[in-house]
Amino acid sequence: MPNISPNAALAPLSYERSALLAQLCDGLDAASLWWISGYAAASAQALQKVAQITHTGEAIAEPAVSLQTASAHAATIIYGTQTGNAKQVAVTFSEQLLAAGIQARVLRSDAYAVKDLKIEKTLYVVISTQGDGDPPEDSRAFVEHVLGRRAPNLAHLHFAVLGLGDSSYPKFCSVAKALDARFSELGAQRLHARGDADVEIDLVATPWLSAVLSEAKLRLKATPPASSVSFLPLRTPPRVAASLYSKEHPFPAKILQNQRITTRASTKDVRHIELSLEGSGLSYSPGDSLGVYAENDRSAVQQLLAALHWAADNQASVLGKTHTIAHWLCHQRDITKLSRNLVAAHAERSSDASLLALVQPEQAEQLREFLSQTHLVDLLARYPLSSARVWQPEELLPLLRPLAPRLYSIASSTAQVGAEVHLTVAHVAYALHGSARFGAASHSLASAEEGASLPVFIETNERFRLPTDATKDVIMIGPGTGVAPFRAFLQERVETGAAGRNWLFFGNPHFREDFLYQLEWQQALKAKTLARLDLAFSRDGSTKVYVQHRLLEQAKELFSWLENGAHIYVCGDATRMAKDVDAALRSIVAQEKHLDTDGVDEYFAQLQQQNRYQRDVY
Repeated sequence: MPNISPNAALAPLSYERSALLAQLCDGLDAASLWWISGYAAASAQALQKVAQITHTGEAIAEPAVSLQTASAHAATIIYGTQTGNAKQVAVTFSEQLLAAGIQARVLRSDAYAVKDLKIEKTLYVVISTQGDGDPPEDSRAFVEHVLGRRAPNLAHLHFAVLGLGDSSYPKFCSVAKALDARFSELGAQRLHARGDADVEIDLVATPWLSAVLSEAKLRLKATPPASSVSFLPLRTPPRVAASLYSKEHPFPAKILQNQRITTRASTKDVRHIELSLEGSGLSYSPGDSLGVYAENDRSAVQQLLAALHWAADNQASVLGKTHTIAHWLCHQRDITKLSRNLVAAHAERSSDASLLALVQPEQAEQLREFLSQTHLVDLLARYPLSSARVWQPEELLPLLRPLAPRLYSIASSTAQVGAEVHLTVAHVAYALHGSARFGAASHSLASAEEGASLPVFIETNERFRLPTDATKDVIMIGPGTGVAPFRAFLQERVETGAAGRNWLFFGNPHFREDFLYQLEWQQALKAKTLARLDLAFSRDGSTKVYVQHRLLEQAKELFSWLENGAHIYVCGDATRMAKDVDAALRSIVAQEKHLDTDGVDEYFAQLQQQNRYQRDVY
């Protein structure tokens, strides 16, 4: 949703009420905003009626306002997203439907009442697949319900599924594939073949949306504009004092501070970076992320130009856009991560038997390992092409992944830092095949000088929010740079005077070298704004100790907090840490509440429904 800031653009409201409106709308999805807009319009009509009665002494007709019409829609669009791409596609489709006069509601999957599947007529699902075939955090309950034994017969339902994924992973779009097959198995009728979009999303999503929209225009009845006030959705969410800056138009944020917060002896180079948002109109809440547009390392670009024998200043046109080759390689294409399609195309050109074998379906795991250890310049060096088959820019550039912006959890609260945004960034730097290699975004940030500017935008994270009830306790689990949002959480809780207690679990390899924000946590403990701090430094002892071990050590106290209404937050690595932490938490609940596996699953399902177990993992 657009960022809303209380300023002169909201002339009818006082500053205080403008701020309350901004707070109310922050983090809401499109459906909620549309409902609010209808409610406000109905209230305005009611006030107008009262004013007329007072002036004339005569009653006027009651406006047609019905809560039932809030669900009057021809179609529902559900999205499941980790980085915002699926949401963007879903909102685009809803706007296309509404422009065609077809009423549709858009819901994040965890906001969808699964009981509605029994009565839903037309359903579109746009969902991404994460890592090793996992659903996004916001979609776990929905996916489990549809794939589980409680899913209803869906003979009445028409559906279409669009998957977003990454073909370099063996389980490419597996969540979308599973849902598509399951809907059909439950009796639903497929409106259109499933779409599987790779990292270049538009190549698949655009034609898929066009085809599905054409079908919808023929099958679904267009709704004329309502002549009376109701809770029907408006065509677009209300845009109140929106910032001029967005993902499509990033703000050039000046770097105020770039400070290493690990010691020189540490194997990790972690930076605390402060940027100015002054004059941007951008605002954020604790739990949100900052999107950063990066550029590839210049020396790596030079190596690649030499390997391809391309001239940096020559022009190249790709997918309707024209730039110099240097601009394509520096700013538009990811030159560090290969895709299966690119490797397969290069294998055909080189006719190398081992490379051709690697892209076969049965070699999925071997290919994944190869992709993780091979950059484009390495591929060209190990599998050279004959002079007759060398790559031309217009052939190779479309096969490279777009250089997508990177998202970093925000490590500050505007309640304390004002028009600034702080980040905690691990500089990704390593040696590969005898050369220095870097993560594009982290290297751009770590190497940027104070005073320089970087293009940024705010990515709202509606599923990672502090409790609305400030008296509730919070338990924060964030090893490594996963601690970033919890610095923001604590700042917010301190500045707003939240009465609930705060408990932080933090871990890293070494106490002396890697204790991020050590002074701040110690000061918070002294001030009693941080009630508890449990630490796990895995390489400081004879045995490795991680945050999940500290959780198990504090099982009784942690469960006591949980039973008292505490909210649990987890941030960091999804592949190992988040799974180990989840297992530890479930073990604690099973032990302390004497539950079997089904009982534990139900307990955590309730926590998630109450927004008391939230994860921001990647």
